[in-house]
Amino acid sequence: MNLGEEERNAMVSLEIERAKNIIGEIDYLQQGELWSNIATRLYYAVFHSVSALMIHDGHKVSTHKGSQILFSQLYVKTGKLPQKYSELYKQLEIIRNNGDYNCYYDVKPDEIIDCIPPAKEMIETIAEMIKDEKQEKTKINQ
Repeated sequence: MNLGEEERNAMVSLEIERAKNIIGEIDYLQQGELWSNIATRLYYAVFHSVSALMIHDGHKVSTHKGSQILFSQLYVKTGKLPQKYSELYKQLEIIRNNGDYNCYYDVKPDEIIDCIPPAKEMIETIAEMIKDEKQEKTKINQ
């Protein structure tokens, strides 16, 4: 991705902010028992955090599937992030696709509730990883 450092930092910040804002909607959606909406919002929160990480590291991804593949190759298989995050990302996409595109399918509470804490953890972990790398880069450049 051919972005200047300032542009890249702005995009990364916006992606992380979007992920955190979406996570902030989850409690409200739970109160309304809007399980399909929770599945969709959780997936996109994770997607935006992964996008932030990819942009931060200069990678360009143009598809959702490509994002999952690159995330697994660059961050999970290298040990930078745990396998459970790759599995969660895939699981959320499946649940979201079923809920969004299959009119005969309703997302059930027991199918999505257990995904909420690990999704929040994943987003926070990625945000911290980016923050730590930015701080390290700042120290090196001083």
